[in-house]
Amino acid sequence: MTGKKILVVDDESAVRHLVSSYLEREGYQVLEADGGIEALRKARDEHPDLIVLDLMLPEIDGLEICRVLRAESDTYILMLTAKTEEADKLLGLGMGADDYLTKPFSPRELVARVKAILRRGEHDTVANAAVIRSGSIEIDSNRHIAKINSRELGLTAREFDILKQLAVRPGMVFSREQLLEMVWGYDFYGDPRVVDVHVAKLRKKIEKDPARPQIIKTVRGVGYKLEPDN
Repeated sequence: MTGKKILVVDDESAVRHLVSSYLEREGYQVLEADGGIEALRKARDEHPDLIVLDLMLPEIDGLEICRVLRAESDTYILMLTAKTEEADKLLGLGMGADDYLTKPFSPRELVARVKAILRRGEHDTVANAAVIRSGSIEIDSNRHIAKINSRELGLTAREFDILKQLAVRPGMVFSREQLLEMVWGYDFYGDPRVVDVHVAKLRKKIEKDPARPQIIKTVRGVGYKLEPDN
């Protein structure tokens, strides 16, 4: 048994049971919910390690559930969607989903995605220093706190890890793929643009003018770098 708890949320019982059966074969403890209200209740009561969340749900849709849960916790979310439009996928990532899978999907691929997402939390790829200082930024790894000019930033787990990776080597340019490997793990199957989504959120908390970033800079065609302010 893996000991990991997964909540499967889908209003189609056939899909729900199929996903659950494949996950249970891998040793996961699986909970199910067929609607938005039940999903929120079980997520809050059971504290799953990961939620497989359908986009189209009765009562409360998947995007709203994702938004609410992301404000409350860092539980991993794999979103299922029947929509193929790029905007819908990016909207899901923008709401805080860690990955998405478009229906119809292979149950084996879903299991692979789940494993990859859960492994991200087990990777220790960041520097070992307890406190990192870069310009006005201070990162305390032991307390998982980041500050700028002594003001606490209130970062999510992934925002914290991205900032730490950039701050360890100020001035060095990291590609999206490098940040994916360091923060999400080598087995990440999702869209590399999830990095852009989290960097945009990080900039809103760090930059005086997020539209004209001076600290986390984009190197066009390459990636991102931290340019410490003085």
